[in-house]
Amino acid sequence: MKRAIQTHAAPAAVGPYSQAIEQDGWIFCSGQIALEPGSGRMVEGGIEAQTRRVMENLREVLIAAGASLRDVVKTTIFLTDLADFETVNRIYSEHFEQPYPARSTVQVPALPRGARVEIEAIARKADTSA
Repeated sequence: MKRAIQTHAAPAAVGPYSQAIEQDGWIFCSGQIALEPGSGRMVEGGIEAQTRRVMENLREVLIAAGASLRDVVKTTIFLTDLADFETVNRIYSEHFEQPYPARSTVQVPALPRGARVEIEAIARKADTSA
């Protein structure tokens, strides 16, 4: 059975989509950008501040689904400038441990709300009996 994941600890969806969908223990998280929960405003600061907020938003969505960053098996990172790769990679590595999730990183011409980074994730709950 498909279940929508919703939490006020992460920004509300800015379109017709769910923060995440869970089905059969798999959690498919929509891409997170650096919006502050509550206000819906983009965080101030550069790529470092945006990446930290993105990771926090992603973590909160996973918590709402009964999972954690340790359960993530695949991520996709979207950057508007690949010159930000090293900074994003450093902050990303602070949130994951080995074995690291599989990952793709791509440069895109633009992201919603002028974001510089967006990260989506797929996770698998350790206990799938829920």
